[in-house]
Amino acid sequence: MKGGEELSDQESESEKLWQKADERLREILNEDTYDRWIAGIVPICISGKHFKLGVSNELFCEWLNHNYSSMIEETLYELTGETYKACFESGYKPQAQHSAKRKKTNDAGKTARSETAKAGGNAAKRTSKSNQKSTGKDQNSGTQIKYNKRFTFDNFVVGDNSKFAHAACSAVARNPGTSYNPLFIHAGTGLGKTHLLQAIAQDVQKRQQDTVIEYLSSEDFANGYIDALRERRLPGFRQHYRNVDLLLIDDVHFFTGKEQLQEEFFHTFNALFNQHKQIVLSSDRPPQDIGGLEKRLVSRFEWGLATQIEQPEFETRVAILQEKQQDHAVTIDHEVLNFVASRIKSNVRRLEGALIRLVSYRSMTGKEVDLDTAETLLRPLMDKESAGLLTVEQVQRAVAEFYDVRVADMTSKKRPASIALPRQIAMYLCRRNTEYSTPAIGECFNRNHATILHAVNAVEKRLAEDDECRQAIDLLERKLKR
Repeated sequence: MKGGEELSDQESESEKLWQKADERLREILNEDTYDRWIAGIVPICISGKHFKLGVSNELFCEWLNHNYSSMIEETLYELTGETYKACFESGYKPQAQHSAKRKKTNDAGKTARSETAKAGGNAAKRTSKSNQKSTGKDQNSGTQIKYNKRFTFDNFVVGDNSKFAHAACSAVARNPGTSYNPLFIHAGTGLGKTHLLQAIAQDVQKRQQDTVIEYLSSEDFANGYIDALRERRLPGFRQHYRNVDLLLIDDVHFFTGKEQLQEEFFHTFNALFNQHKQIVLSSDRPPQDIGGLEKRLVSRFEWGLATQIEQPEFETRVAILQEKQQDHAVTIDHEVLNFVASRIKSNVRRLEGALIRLVSYRSMTGKEVDLDTAETLLRPLMDKESAGLLTVEQVQRAVAEFYDVRVADMTSKKRPASIALPRQIAMYLCRRNTEYSTPAIGECFNRNHATILHAVNAVEKRLAEDDECRQAIDLLERKLKR
């Protein structure tokens, strides 16, 4: 009896702690991510320094271990000051309250992925990005595929940095499945990968209206797979993706470390390739540099053609500004455009942001934009541009020196407060002051992208409450910008 009482106390302790952790994670994560991965976790017990958590199946165990275990462990540490190891076990149904909560969310239309798939009789219909315009149509379901109407070949400014990538994409659009298969495009943030993928899709749709096209991000592919697995609709999911004529997937580096998802995509890739169907992929790095990707998948990504979009040179940046200026009712002096192109070099997205800022000022005030005005208006962007030259290693060294810890501690598994806080601040500064993507920052810290997002949110919350922390980060940012 006594043993039973002790077990009951352990269960009560784990439930109370998980309730607090669950609430904290709900604040940190967006609603869809929380509902998909965290809401259904069942606290089992605390055994020593191990916190056992139950989930429905082995895939959830794998996914949580790879993507959210560090975030959960750091949340537990924040709440208790104790270091716990999150251990996941399969075979547990979500708690009733969580199931009801998910059902209520779906009924309200907030997370309608699975319901939409059921209604359409298809396991894997996904839209791409919420801010894109719709032009194409998926022949398999009659639903609209989301594209940005401006992401066409005609609107892509070709320079020496992108000439080969543009030519390869044009060749694929003219003869899908024959020219380069697969076509793998890699480039840094904001250099035009998504533009070219959508240009291919829209050009093929225009030429051959009966072509079955699927364009989506790798995260959407992953979410569709998880939904199909959870709802026992894998055959429908596979039938859909393995029978399209053209598959375009953005940001395949998201597959890093997700073994079961890689297995699924490996077979999808083989099925399409063997049918001579066109595959187009994009990433922020070449296939061989994507850590955590199975060798056989890397090999297949290299079967066709891998091409890079580099940073645009000065003449191309000027041409991009002139092209994008045509979308606006006001014009900016050519000398000012040259100034912008000379100061903002990293990516097209930031160039466009600079132009919009100048155009907005001209429209609202009616005043001409001269060089002095442009420099004042664009100072924040130019500061970011300078910061973009920073590397993660430089940030790690600066923070380690400031807090008198070792640089090696930044990438270690140690979690005492004397190391955990500097590490989180270093992650925050990297996200804020470098051009590295969240997964890339995670690799430099031996963490996953979810841990980086957790660190950023934790530091932002601390900044709102802690003057000393604000002063420290201000000093560090000034030091990094020298």
